[in-house]
Amino acid sequence: MPLVFAIDGFRFFFYSNEGDPREPVHIHVRKERSLAKFWLHPETTLADSYGFSAKELNKIRKIIDNRKLEIEEAWNEHFNS
Repeated sequence: MPLVFAIDGFRFFFYSNEGDPREPVHIHVRKERSLAKFWLHPETTLADSYGFSAKELNKIRKIIDNRKLEIEEAWNEHFNS
């Protein structure tokens, strides 16, 4: 489970086995017992969520938008190496 980064208690990561065939680029986010998954393209979109408030999900989406390139680079480095 590669950790891409952590900020404000949120851990942004993906699983090493992201499906077969592999799902498109996305990021999982965990904070304590809450968990969410966001697609990165064509725009940052919530795929599913458990335990996060709407306010937290909006904050997470903004973090992802601001660090999308970093997430994509980590994804490509992990899955294309």
